Amino acid sequence: MSYTIEHYRASADFLRARLGGFVPKVAMILGSGLGYLGDQVEGAIAVDYKDIPHFKASTAPGHKGRLVFGTLEGQKVAVMQGRMHHYEGYSYEEVTYAVRVLRLLGCDTLVVTNAAGCVNTDWKAGELMLITDHIKMFSESPLRGENLPEFGVRFPDASKLYTPRLRQVARDCAQKLGLTLREGVYFYCYGPQYETPAEIRAARVLGGDAVGMSTAPEVIVAGHCGMEVLGFTLLSNMAAGILDQPLSEEEVLLAGEHAREDFSALVRACLREM
Repeated sequence: MSYTIEHYRASADFLRARLGGFVPKVAMILGSGLGYLGDQVEGAIAVDYKDIPHFKASTAPGHKGRLVFGTLEGQKVAVMQGRMHHYEGYSYEEVTYAVRVLRLLGCDTLVVTNAAGCVNTDWKAGELMLITDHIKMFSESPLRGENLPEFGVRFPDASKLYTPRLRQVARDCAQKLGLTLREGVYFYCYGPQYETPAEIRAARVLGGDAVGMSTAPEVIVAGHCGMEVLGFTLLSNMAAGILDQPLSEEEVLLAGEHAREDFSALVRACLREM
């Protein structure tokens, strides 16, 4: 399906009617096992994806599939508790649909999170990574098709998708909290199967530090819309072939639970300092 500006406006109008004048400024996409931040929003107004015109359902484990509007650390936020993935059968246009709707609602900043496999063998599972860039070379772009000039230009620059100013905010906040914050490149793969050991070796050679099945499409669209972006990865497990053990979704969700305190503290501190 090719969405028109009218589709996006219809979704935004539906949500605007539910918000009673509330205008969010910071959009947040919470990945596998990390959706608990949405439960901390004050004055929350929750809307299920299935009730929003043209939205798709989120079927991945650990994804509630709803938008939560309210205040968090003084910021007016729109929190996505769960995202859509290409491996669920959705097009990249469908995967990124919500980002454009949130932009129409007033969001000018995107905070994106994910749980991903650790490719960098100098790091360890359970650590947090600040995303400095991503690699997504082997799949179509979410901007494929007719350009919608209401959002951005036909050929947008992608050299600073992860906003340097916000990355510095994250570094400063991590230092104040006494947290180890790795910095690295997120390598996007389709899924839903985990990567092979050979693919992980290739990702490492190409400069990837973490590997996962989300985030890059949404960030590309956010950049096209002129949004600032701050991205975090929970290194939930060592990627395939590094340890002699199989990978599982239970491991990813458990890592999210273990990282809850540090992850919440870091994101909330960044919101205060934005």
